[in-house]
Amino acid sequence: MKKNFDTNSLIGMLLMGGILLWIIYFNKPTAEELEAEKAAQTEQVESQDTGVASLPVAQTGPAVASDSITNIALQNRLGAFAYSGSLPSAKEGATTTISNDVLEIKVSNKGGYITEVKLLQHSTYDSIPVYLIKDGNSTFNVSFSTSDNRNLNTKDLFFEPSPSKNGNNDVLSMKLKVSNNEYLEYRYELKEGDYMMDFGMRSQGLSTRLNTSNPMRMQWDFKGMRHARSQSYENRYTRLTYKYEEDKTDKLSPAGDDDEIEEDLVWMNYRQHFFSSMLISETPFKEARLTSKDLYKEADDRDEETIFTKQYGSDVLLEAKNGELDYAMQMYYGPTDYTILKSYDQGLDEAMPLGWGIFGFLNKYLVIPFFGFLSGFLPAGIAIIVMTIVIKLFLSPVQYKQYTSQAKMKILKPEIAAISEKYKDNAMKKQQETMALYSKAGASPAAGCLPALLQIPVFYALFTFFPSAFDLRGKSFLWADDLSSYDEIAKLPFEIPFYGDHVSLFPILAAVTIFFSMRLTTGNQQMQQPTQEGMPDMSKMMKYMMYFSPLLMLVFFNQYASGLSLYYFISNLLTIGIILVIKNVIIDEEKIRANIEVKKAKPKKQGKFAKKMQQMMEQAEQQQKNRK
Repeated sequence: MKKNFDTNSLIGMLLMGGILLWIIYFNKPTAEELEAEKAAQTEQVESQDTGVASLPVAQTGPAVASDSITNIALQNRLGAFAYSGSLPSAKEGATTTISNDVLEIKVSNKGGYITEVKLLQHSTYDSIPVYLIKDGNSTFNVSFSTSDNRNLNTKDLFFEPSPSKNGNNDVLSMKLKVSNNEYLEYRYELKEGDYMMDFGMRSQGLSTRLNTSNPMRMQWDFKGMRHARSQSYENRYTRLTYKYEEDKTDKLSPAGDDDEIEEDLVWMNYRQHFFSSMLISETPFKEARLTSKDLYKEADDRDEETIFTKQYGSDVLLEAKNGELDYAMQMYYGPTDYTILKSYDQGLDEAMPLGWGIFGFLNKYLVIPFFGFLSGFLPAGIAIIVMTIVIKLFLSPVQYKQYTSQAKMKILKPEIAAISEKYKDNAMKKQQETMALYSKAGASPAAGCLPALLQIPVFYALFTFFPSAFDLRGKSFLWADDLSSYDEIAKLPFEIPFYGDHVSLFPILAAVTIFFSMRLTTGNQQMQQPTQEGMPDMSKMMKYMMYFSPLLMLVFFNQYASGLSLYYFISNLLTIGIILVIKNVIIDEEKIRANIEVKKAKPKKQGKFAKKMQQMMEQAEQQQKNRK
């Protein structure tokens, strides 16, 4: 059979072949490039023959087929920013490692930024090493424009690594070269036993190469990796915090997407609950756009396979001096531990959620030092129990005053009831007589409330302390294998909204004890004055609270740190004991009654304020009579 010949197909094939040959011809290496490649290969062979070590780079990804091809591609991208020298380590995936006894850091030759941070002395909930940066969850980039109007990003360009030593410190210089005397340099210096690393970013001889009309910017993007058993609990304390030059700290919202443009920042912290990745600058960043996105909330399947919590971003304006960059900075990769962060004396401890005002003061200067002292020689669980006992004994005089006041109210209750009945049609007179009785007897309804209010700062300070206590991480006690996480005793085959898919025992014990402690308190409503007209029935409200509070404890704390539930369990047990001792042993109602009668018999001298109040009430009563 005769085959038909397609002329158009032949012409198309010839044209394509011609174009291909043209591309190959015009992209073949020049004589200079071939000479550079030959020199590089000769240098490599000589170093191997003479035993001279080459640059200590770790191949963690596929290499480009040829160094000369890499350099050609590099020059095509750079244009006027091209380096004509040999870059033997300019390979995709090549990294250089620096380390000390607490950190192992890998820096990519492509982009010159950190691509892996491993904490050598810490592990996750499932006993694998803690990585703060790994598998592309973090990128660092400087964007700029060249004099020939090309927009470039350092993350796409190859840096030349140069490792060295400064005493015992590991030093790594990463240079993006235009020539030997023209480059952008990232300099990393890691000290022994330190989570803080010096980081310098400077340029040399680039003032004529850059388009200064377009500002240079630095971008640091980061995805927080999961390290704890409870993702929702860890995500609650994962947050972007930052500090201004005027020594003020702020934070982005933890609940969802947030985007803020700030000025004069000196550091930003990508906190991952118990671990932090921070960038600190000696020169404040004039402008920074900070973003936060909740990846856990948006995940379709929030199960054990979820690996990210939040996504952070910083887009920072870089200011050149005489056309050159010169920033002295530091990078911190390590525990969100108050003692460690405080030791740097740069206000880094403000990144911790320890509460504001009096609550933060109590944590920083009382709770943290005291617990640190106890945990220095006691197991963490025992240290919690001892600290709870000391705190409850410290507050026991406050509780004594509270119950003494309640005892006085109980003794005065019949007289108050008589006054209420006598003046049931005259609310103003009833109030006057009631207040006069309180004044004579030396009693006050508010006296029972004030001691309880004094306990609130301690309560809230401890509520913020336990979720942030790094010393509890990984520490076991009884059936709880990690006091910084929930103490699961049973796994549910389903998930209950707000409760979770497991059962924790310490919250159950805390809920039971808080029920009985509140029952002891609310069971003494007969000590309180009768509910007055127009006022809510407090006895009913307290009964509702008696059932609502344990339920809230049971549900809300099921996924909280078991150390916090342990504290509330012991605290409520002690409260029950203290109440029983005060009521049945210490307080003598007959003695209190006798003291009240003595005070009532004595003439009571009114102060200026009491006189003024009495006059105002008498005037109000007279006006009420006139209206009738």
